[in-house]
Amino acid sequence: MTKAEIVSEIVQETGLERAEVLRLVEVFMTTIKSSLSKGKNVYLRGFGSFVVKERAQKTGRNISKNTSIIIPAHNIPAFKPAKTFVEDVKTNVKVN
Repeated sequence: MTKAEIVSEIVQETGLERAEVLRLVEVFMTTIKSSLSKGKNVYLRGFGSFVVKERAQKTGRNISKNTSIIIPAHNIPAFKPAKTFVEDVKTNVKVN
C-alpha cells in the first residue's frame, strides 16, 4: 500500500478533503522523523513503536578490492509492532 492509497482510504472513511488528509499524513510522518532524529522514540499504543537503534562499529569487507573496512557505529530508525498488531497479522494474513 502506498501513501496515496492510504490517503484515499482515509478520505473514503472520513469524508474529509483529499488535500487536507494528505497534509495530515505528511505532518504525521514528518513528526515521527523529527522525533527520531532528535533521539526520541515514538510509541503508538496498539500499533507499535518507532525507535532509534544503535549499531555497533564492525569490520566489513570490500570484496572488489579484497580489503577490510571499518564501519563506524551509527543509529538507524526501526519499527517494532505491538503484540496485538502482530497477532492480528498472524491470524488474518494468508501467505502463498
